[in-house]
Amino acid sequence: MISILYHDVVRSGAFDSSGFVVPGADLYKLDSQVFDEQLKRIADQARIRPTSLETFPVEPHGHQFLFTFDDGGATAYSVIADSLERHGWRGHFFVATDYIGTRRFLSRCQIRELRSRGHVIASHSCSHPPQMSRCRPSQLHREWTQSVSVLEDILGEVVRVASVPGGFYSRQVAEAAAAAGIQVLFTSRPTRKCHWVDELLVLGRYTIRAGTASHVAAKLASGHWLECLKQSVCWNAKGVLKRIGGRHYAKLRNIVLSAASQPSGGRRVLP
Repeated sequence: MISILYHDVVRSGAFDSSGFVVPGADLYKLDSQVFDEQLKRIADQARIRPTSLETFPVEPHGHQFLFTFDDGGATAYSVIADSLERHGWRGHFFVATDYIGTRRFLSRCQIRELRSRGHVIASHSCSHPPQMSRCRPSQLHREWTQSVSVLEDILGEVVRVASVPGGFYSRQVAEAAAAAGIQVLFTSRPTRKCHWVDELLVLGRYTIRAGTASHVAAKLASGHWLECLKQSVCWNAKGVLKRIGGRHYAKLRNIVLSAASQPSGGRRVLP
């Protein structure tokens, strides 16, 4: 199973119109025209249509791919859903529930409408902690159980899917998700392999960034071995840095991302 990870899609470089405004966030926000070009390229080259996780338990089989969108930024409703639906596709929107109804994020009504249009609404924790794998068990319990409860109250249905903020996955994170009733957990690890933690299915994802070319996005959706391998190599290298850096890794990452967000070709400086 191949899952493609997006964040926000914005119009005409309006980076602060959706999602988080933190160091490096703009590097994961796509221009809407670029996004539409990617979808067209994927439609032309992908071997199958994207799948939607609507049936449980999930049993991966054959070649499948899914569109996923993290954070719950406002353009999930105003931009992304329309673009997907023009192709007859649906996405999986992972919502950080503490931000529902705040500036740049989805409202409760928009979440309900997205679900009524066939998109999957899922948890992205409550507070979007910077390093979820380092949270205490009590916080992990709150992040999953409360976020699921909030979404179930909005939707009037059971929520069984979630994604890990920032890619900081650990077995403890998965176990806490399973205890909250989650059955499918997405990480940011670029892999096609799935594995089980008790009754929880853990899936990886391939990330699309602002500079990702349309042909690369299409190759990732098609499972092209070389493009998938490139992301895997980079991810593993970052994993080494995370282990070496420990608690200092997040600070170093913010410094690097802040530098990368300096003006260059129209990029906006982040506060």
